[in-house]
Amino acid sequence: EGNMAFEQRDNSGAMFKNQRKEKDTHPNLTGTAMIDGVMYYVNGWTKESKKDGGDRWISMSFKKK
Repeated sequence: EGNMAFEQRDNSGAMFKNQRKEKDTHPNLTGTAMIDGVMYYVNGWTKESKKDGGDRWISMSFKKK
């Protein structure tokens, strides 16, 4: 699960490329975050604007571990 060399610190997290992505609905990135001492799973989807310029961003979801 993720990179075990990563040290989890409060109010921080890390996401890694999802090696098990099989469908477009699956997240591009997965990881964990600790927020106020509570661990969360984090999923991230890379998004691109259809408008001029094609801005890119990451949409994220959090779920208590």
